[in-house]
Amino acid sequence: MRNKAQLWVFEALKQVMECLPFKLLGIDSDNGSEFINDQLYRYCLKEEITFTRARAYRKNDNCYVEQKNWSVVRRALGYLRYDTEGELEIINRLHGYLRLYTNHFQPVMKITEKIRVGSRVKKKYDKPRTPYQRVLDFDVEQGSKEALKREHVKLNPAELKRQITRLQDKLWKIGLLKRKKQNNNENDDKNYKEFEYIFREATN
Repeated sequence: MRNKAQLWVFEALKQVMECLPFKLLGIDSDNGSEFINDQLYRYCLKEEITFTRARAYRKNDNCYVEQKNWSVVRRALGYLRYDTEGELEIINRLHGYLRLYTNHFQPVMKITEKIRVGSRVKKKYDKPRTPYQRVLDFDVEQGSKEALKREHVKLNPAELKRQITRLQDKLWKIGLLKRKKQNNNENDDKNYKEFEYIFREATN
C-alpha cells in the first residue's frame, strides 16, 4: 500500500479476499482509523462480514497476527523506510512470491495445550504443517481445494526463494543509495544523477 489511508487499505483488503481459498467471514482489526471508518463498516454490512476490533492498548488480542510482523514481514523487508513508487512496486512483487513461499512451503506449529507447573509453563504443539496443508484439512469448497492443488504442483520453492532474495537485494541497494544521497549534498547534480542511474538499474 502507498500509505495507511482508508482508500488503500480498502483496496488491499479486497485483493486479500480475492486470494483467499474460502469466504471471509470476519475481520478483527486494531483501532486505527485505516480500519475504523465508515467505508469499511458499510462494506462489511453489505457483504455480511462480522467486523470487530481489539481492545485499546491490548495488542495481544491479535497475537497470532502480530507475531507474523516479525516472522514474515520484518524478516523479509527489514526496518528501512520505503517511500517511493519504485520501492512500492518491488515490495508488491516481493509479497506475491512471499505469499506463495510462506503458505505452501513454510510449516508452522500451533499450540494445542498449555499447562502451568509451578512457576513454569509447559506447552504442547501439534505436528508442523504448512498453511496449504491445513486449508486442505478444513471444510473448504472442493473447487477451491483443487485450485490450490493445481497451484501447488506448479510451484518450485527454490525458484520462489531466489526471486524473493533478488527483490530483497534490490530494496537493500535502493535503501543504501537513499541514505548515501541524504548524507551528501542534495544540491550536488552529480550525486543526484548517479542516484537516478543506479536506481533505474536496481529496479529493472
